[in-house]
Amino acid sequence: MTTDRLILRQFACFAAVGVVATALQYGILIFAVEWLGAGAVLASCIGFVLSAGCNYWLNYHLTFRSRRPHLAAASRFALVATGGLALNAGMMTLLVDSLRWPYLLAQIATTVPVVSWNFFANRMWSFADAGAPRKSLAEERT
Repeated sequence: MTTDRLILRQFACFAAVGVVATALQYGILIFAVEWLGAGAVLASCIGFVLSAGCNYWLNYHLTFRSRRPHLAAASRFALVATGGLALNAGMMTLLVDSLRWPYLLAQIATTVPVVSWNFFANRMWSFADAGAPRKSLAEERT
């Protein structure tokens, strides 16, 4: 499998995993804002943190098929997720608190740069297998 095709496959799988994690985050966001009366930025951050566990597990096993030990991969993932959380919180604060955007529109606008950051940082660092060549799907099945 060529590098370009591998990246496309990984990004497609990452996007599918992201749909699950994002749905969880948005569900928590809406529930916390509409039912608990929480602020949008806090609710978004709580949703982000709670969806991160699901995101880690699915990306480790499905998207990147990492061979890196969990302690190393999870530690790196946590650092990348912290960067994503900071980006999420910063953008939500700017859009909701400063510019007065509706919180769901702000979360949608925030999702694109956060997903981009998470994909590339996790692909290149968190789940990269030090010294181990990546196998294609066809090679893994044989």
